[in-house]
Amino acid sequence: MEIPMVRWFAAFAFIFILSVVDPPGPNTALGQDAYPTRPVKFLVPYPGGGTNDVLARIVGDKLQAKWGQPVIIENRSGGSGNIGAALVAQAEPDGYTLLVSATPPLATNQSLYKELSYKPEEFVPITNFGSVPNLVIVRKGLPVNSLSELIAYAKASPGKLVYGSQGAGNTPHLTANMFMNMTGTSMVHVPYRGETLVYNDMLGERVDVFFGNISGAFALYLDRKLKVLAVLDKARNAAMPDVPTSAEVALPGLLSGVWYAMVGPPRLKPELQDQIAKATIEADGGTPAETAAFIKSEVRRWGEVIRANHIMAE
Repeated sequence: MEIPMVRWFAAFAFIFILSVVDPPGPNTALGQDAYPTRPVKFLVPYPGGGTNDVLARIVGDKLQAKWGQPVIIENRSGGSGNIGAALVAQAEPDGYTLLVSATPPLATNQSLYKELSYKPEEFVPITNFGSVPNLVIVRKGLPVNSLSELIAYAKASPGKLVYGSQGAGNTPHLTANMFMNMTGTSMVHVPYRGETLVYNDMLGERVDVFFGNISGAFALYLDRKLKVLAVLDKARNAAMPDVPTSAEVALPGLLSGVWYAMVGPPRLKPELQDQIAKATIEADGGTPAETAAFIKSEVRRWGEVIRANHIMAE
């Protein structure tokens, strides 16, 4: 059974959006001056077709139906999300250009890069759309069947296990460093240009471990072509109900995932910030204050990992 990453994530995102967006229909309850009164642009700092892009388009379609105004998706990729983020940082703070982004431009790039052309802390948080958990994934032939067994194997063979990632500073790379710090183990890092290449080498038994997210691993997990030892979240995932969480099996502090948030340009007025949030979500989606607190906690958490391991962007 094959479920392409985008199709599976689209289903996940659609369920999520249905839970936080009011029923379709123009938003006229707030009067003629209610937000929005003209097209809204969602800038996605990654290429089309990826998870971030798919989520933005699903959200955009639902909100377009609700608002009665066009929602335009613009992809401006490059620099680990920095190019698109910089464009939104320079946009007018009128609420009509918003950044819909994964973790890096908002929470990790400021620790990975010596200099950025924008200040992530100046973005105005609006809401957190949700997250996709990362997993502990191992090749089928590796003689371990649990997270505890993986830790024991790594300790017995320091520097022998190979883990893949999409490059220095990417979430799977940072998660691997967190894992090694917490367990006192050491593994060899092999960076790739994309997760598909990581999985190809896992299937070829050349990469032992990958801390990738559930959307990319799901089809291979269903086909039993690799082993998933743990979900790095506080609760089990409905898509993989038989896979325990890291807290259940060994490491309660090993939590990792890719999250997606909407933020506005610097200097976005507080009243407009609240108006956009209320027009977009119900409370379950995360208020602006909750989103701001969450992003700050993620900056702090991943910053500690980056500094402790002297990681710099390539």
